[in-house]
Amino acid sequence: METDRWIAFRSHFGIESFYCRPGIDGAHEKGGVEGQIGYFRRNHFTPVPEVASLAELNEMVEQWDLHDGRRRIGSRPRTIDEYFAVEQPLLMPLPEEPFETGRVFTPRVDRYSQIAVRTNRYSVPVRLIGKRVRVVLHASHLVVYDQNVEVARHERLIAKGGCRLELDHYLEALIRKPGAFPGATALEQARSAGRFTPVHDAWWTQAQKLHGERDGTRALIEVLLLGRHIPHEYLVAGLATALRAGALTADAVALEARKAAQADDEAAALGPSGTGAGQPSGTVTFLHEWKLAHLPPDTRPLPSVTPYDQLLRRRRADGGAHREEEAQ
Repeated sequence: METDRWIAFRSHFGIESFYCRPGIDGAHEKGGVEGQIGYFRRNHFTPVPEVASLAELNEMVEQWDLHDGRRRIGSRPRTIDEYFAVEQPLLMPLPEEPFETGRVFTPRVDRYSQIAVRTNRYSVPVRLIGKRVRVVLHASHLVVYDQNVEVARHERLIAKGGCRLELDHYLEALIRKPGAFPGATALEQARSAGRFTPVHDAWWTQAQKLHGERDGTRALIEVLLLGRHIPHEYLVAGLATALRAGALTADAVALEARKAAQADDEAAALGPSGTGAGQPSGTVTFLHEWKLAHLPPDTRPLPSVTPYDQLLRRRRADGGAHREEEAQ
């Protein structure tokens, strides 16, 4: 019995499928294939490799494949790659579009701005609460679409009953209710993932001292919203510079983050021999000062007050003549 996914797969690649006889009657029909699978398993998966992620394991398998292409099977005169080079022109061309291997789901977003996929929960932007979204579930990650626009991407949870929350998905709600920010589960997950750094915490603490808990927290959320347009490393650099200078506003952080990005761009343009570029700034330049510093040179002559002096002399002369007439 062919499954729907297998039918879609072989239809996409134009494969004509036929099947070996089951049991001992068909044991001899593909021994070479099964033997090479056993060889690969014994030489690369025994003992079981220890990796940090599925992506790391896939990278290792790709390198093993490249290495195995240079070996000979038994006493054959050519390597695997050499035999494949002869066979490749006889194969059908691959389709222009890749085959979508993910499984599709259409869950509804609950009031906590989360969706349930299999046995786990994942966050999406709060504006999607109550809407139905499309989820493509892959082996190592999942992608969430609102119509045809990607709105969220998560690493897939392996254990059952897990929950993966993205702090950025809740910022619009938290800026209206900043009191909920310190105890948010999404904040704790961001800390654990290294996205919310000690620099964030230090800047937040000083902002609360200066502006009060509510307004200081709101200022931090405004900084986090900048992360949608400014790369994370530059935003952290901007926070660090603003913290040293005591500039505890989102505008100051944005300016310093853009300065850090500009310094990196200039350093990359100068090349390895460039000097002075890419150094972190120790003081905050406010926006109007930054604009003045980047204006083109003013070549106009300096203004003169000579015409005004002539008017003043004429006024004095007229006043003196008038006083003489009165005296007469």
